[in-house]
Amino acid sequence: MSYGSFKLEPVCSAAMNTKSTQQNEESFGFRRVPKQMKAGMVREVFDRVAERYDLMNDVMSFGVHRLWKNMLIARANPQPGQLLIDVAGGTGDISRRFLAAAEKVRARKGGLPARACTNDINAEMLFAGRKDDDPETLTHACANAECLPFADDIADVVTISFGIRNVTDKPKSLREMLRVLKPGGRFLCLEFSKPTSQMLEIPYDLWSFNAIPALGDVVADDRESYQYLVESIRKFPNQKTFAEMMTQAGFAKVSFTNFTGGIAALHMGWKR
Repeated sequence: MSYGSFKLEPVCSAAMNTKSTQQNEESFGFRRVPKQMKAGMVREVFDRVAERYDLMNDVMSFGVHRLWKNMLIARANPQPGQLLIDVAGGTGDISRRFLAAAEKVRARKGGLPARACTNDINAEMLFAGRKDDDPETLTHACANAECLPFADDIADVVTISFGIRNVTDKPKSLREMLRVLKPGGRFLCLEFSKPTSQMLEIPYDLWSFNAIPALGDVVADDRESYQYLVESIRKFPNQKTFAEMMTQAGFAKVSFTNFTGGIAALHMGWKR
């Protein structure tokens, strides 16, 4: 069904399969839960935080997440006529940044407008970010990152920003994002990662486990969801391990850049 510019696709059946072969467990923060339940549990978390999500990102990171996203867009180098698919795109800030950057280039060089599609499993997040967007350039799809509703080889750029750690089957989602890229297309993944020094790691842990859940309680009236988000960061693979996962999924020229001492990292890869 559809709601305005939102294309609500059914979640991939594989993610909902309850056969005994998929009864193994997956991390949900520091808890272990049945693998087939994780996507629904993550969806519930973001249902609850959707309206205050952008505000909480500013509070939790002192606004630094905006600088990290600016660096992602700079590396993506948006150009007129390109298509971006932003997976786990939430309220659409990456898509809008991409389109704005491409439009600046177009004003100088000409060409067709760039286009972007914000994809997210959570409809509430997409609704929370709804603005007066031009449906000719910005569209939305509600779908699981493990089963993207796009044809092969269509996107010039695929991004995922602070979303891959919430995906149940990360290797499968990486293969899906590779599938929809054109040959020569770029994949960029911005995610919280592992601090590179113990001097940074100790105060970072203190801030994360004490301040962030408390701020979630005050700002979003939801301590539990932000406790999960902090725990999910700690369960995410370190920089080198995730780079190896990208290589195993089929990406070429895989690299990563640490931001703010490794609190976040930008991973990049190309499709052959």
